[in-house]
Amino acid sequence: MKNKIKTIEDLSLNAWPSHQIQIYDGWILRFSYFYTHRTNCIEQIGPSSIPLADKLDYCEEIYEKWGSPAIYKINPLIDSSFDQKLTQRNYHMAHVTEVMTMELLKRKPANLSSSVILRSKISPAWLNALFSMKGTNNQIHRTIVPSMYAAIPKDTIAAYVYDRDQIIATGLGILDRDYIGLYAIHVHENYRGQGIGRNICCSILDAAMEQGASSAYLQVVEGNAPAKALYTALGFEDFYTYWFRQQYPVSLTDNHPSDS
Repeated sequence: MKNKIKTIEDLSLNAWPSHQIQIYDGWILRFSYFYTHRTNCIEQIGPSSIPLADKLDYCEEIYEKWGSPAIYKINPLIDSSFDQKLTQRNYHMAHVTEVMTMELLKRKPANLSSSVILRSKISPAWLNALFSMKGTNNQIHRTIVPSMYAAIPKDTIAAYVYDRDQIIATGLGILDRDYIGLYAIHVHENYRGQGIGRNICCSILDAAMEQGASSAYLQVVEGNAPAKALYTALGFEDFYTYWFRQQYPVSLTDNHPSDS
């Protein structure tokens, strides 16, 4: 189980590059102007030799220079004493994310409509539609995020659904090793409840299988009941959870992390 968790954690790092990174004694420090927790946190990727208290002090100093609280990603591979240490330093839990997986060899291709268009590239129109559906109006985010998507080092499957000339739903599959990761599944609020999200997921999974993927994974924030119900119906199963420990809260008017 631990080996599979380590694999998915590695795939997630590949799938979602940050605007800036530093490697520090087995830790990776990621910063992206608070666009998401995943791209604005500290992750443990190797063994450490520097005393823990010194490392925590150093990371807090670095994130203070970046104008951000220090945020740590806690997954099942990390000793529970580390999470306790952060709690003692008054770090709070930001939120919990559930990781779900599926073996594609058990899945039969879906019978889908032709409404989902798949491309190998992420276009500016796709990104603008995603920003609009997520309510991303911050100009810093609109400036840096396209470069983050462009920096994805793996093959991608970008899904588009149009109503006339408007993109009303998006999805993104990222191929790595024999896995396909599902990301950025968003449907405009006026078009929900019509099975569009399901069609997007199935279209990406079908295309990934044709390209040799045998397993799939995704991440959903705890409490997102509609998304969880969709993924469960598709055949995804709960695998593990991770959460974030954040140094201090930020107000809704700041450039705070918007999701996992």
